[in-house]
Amino acid sequence: MNATASVTVRVPAKVNLQLAVGPARGDGYHGLVNVFHAVSLFDEVTVSVRGDLPPGQAVLSADGERADHVARVPLDGSNLAARAAALLARHVPGATGVHIHLAKAIPVAGGMAGGSADAAAALVACDTLWGGGTPRERLLELAADLGSDVPFPLLGHTAVGTGRGERLAPLPVRGTFHWVFALAEGGLSTAAVFAEYDRLRPDAPEPRLDPELAAALAAGDPRRLGAALANDLQPAALSLRPALGEVLDVGRAAGALGAVVSGSGPTCAFLAESAEHARALAEALRDCKECADAVTAHGPVPGAVVR
Repeated sequence: MNATASVTVRVPAKVNLQLAVGPARGDGYHGLVNVFHAVSLFDEVTVSVRGDLPPGQAVLSADGERADHVARVPLDGSNLAARAAALLARHVPGATGVHIHLAKAIPVAGGMAGGSADAAAALVACDTLWGGGTPRERLLELAADLGSDVPFPLLGHTAVGTGRGERLAPLPVRGTFHWVFALAEGGLSTAAVFAEYDRLRPDAPEPRLDPELAAALAAGDPRRLGAALANDLQPAALSLRPALGEVLDVGRAAGALGAVVSGSGPTCAFLAESAEHARALAEALRDCKECADAVTAHGPVPGAVVR
């Protein structure tokens, strides 16, 4: 291994097409049926050798187009990418210390799993840098140890997650779907949203995959998919951030085929008829005072790849 070697991995954001949340389990998690869909908003994670650090220890840096989002990225050991490097180092004999640089385009604390995506990218990048040759199945297991949303960015495309969301099965999808994401000022705590969900839904049923949503994906039918989008956490997110309701209303009024809070929020996702419609929808959303910005994307796209 060259001491100056570095590896860059590109990794996508996700949107939840269906997020069905069951009651809290004894281990503190909730049973989920989580339909992940990878979209063309990408972070790039670059790792390079730091021979002055112990194996697996990381120093971090970050940049991106949105300074307010970058400012919310933790640059210490609590960052999931740093935790990914430390975890993998315990399983790869050639591990070194690393510098991890995060080039951020995925919204931070926006319900699009940017931190989880960075952790997945760090696993792939560090394994490549260290010559670990770790099988993808093992990386998926390690990813699940880091968090429920971390395995999916390794796979990308579209998949349904069960258990606490970490057990993945690909879903067939025809064609390309066009999206607009309305970004909000500030973030929403995932833990706070789940706590509010528990308050609002103490009798939550066991989650199940919506067959209509799966059929819409297989048929490549955006209108059917838009009608089937669902997020059990949306009422909790709206309870904590009522202004998000206005954003959803603006998108629907502008002709979105479907509108939903993404994950635990506060990003709102809108399904468009085409790339042209997505651009027009984004313009309409930017005029909403509760929307900090609106970005377009398409999906599905592949998971983490070495550049």
